[in-house]
Amino acid sequence: MNSLILGSSKGIGKEIYISLKKIGVDVKGTSSKILDTSNIQNVEKFCKNQNSFDILILNTGGPPKKNFFKVSKNDWVKYFNQLFLSFCIILQKIKIRKNGYVFLISSHTIKRPEDDLVLSNAFRVAFSSIFKTYSRLTTKKNITCVNIAPGPIKTLRLKNLVGKNLKKFENQLPLGRAGSPKEIANMICSIVKYKIKYITGTTINFDGNLS
Repeated sequence: MNSLILGSSKGIGKEIYISLKKIGVDVKGTSSKILDTSNIQNVEKFCKNQNSFDILILNTGGPPKKNFFKVSKNDWVKYFNQLFLSFCIILQKIKIRKNGYVFLISSHTIKRPEDDLVLSNAFRVAFSSIFKTYSRLTTKKNITCVNIAPGPIKTLRLKNLVGKNLKKFENQLPLGRAGSPKEIANMICSIVKYKIKYITGTTINFDGNLS
């Protein structure tokens, strides 16, 4: 089996990359230097040079914290491209083989919107709807589509969002801690390794009972 992982240079994407390699998957990863999902020309050029894959991981960095009234026109355009349009183009252009898997790494904000993450709220919800449609269109090829919606996960992004008060923030969470990127990676590997197929079209809230 082979796979393509977007945003595999750090955080959740990196752990998925490592875990899939451990179970014998031929892994191809990208970083923002290779594929900038906010740059549509870059996305289209990238897609032209790709072959088919058994596994596709749709993963990209999230927007900064911003109040609705502080979001600029440029912000709307950039993150529309990064979190929505680029993923639509990738699903249209990159072929997933029969019996394959597509995993979307979205956010718990699709279930529990946060006022200062309005950009993430808007575009992740919108693309989750498209992803559900894609899952229905690919059932005849037995392609399994799973939307994983992480809550607070111990990555550099979380540290940037909460600042120096990470421990205090974690203490307020239902489990008293943030999640681990490796936990998400292990779940994806288990689904692939054991050929779990009947969960296609599902959204998994990976948020420690937060939403």
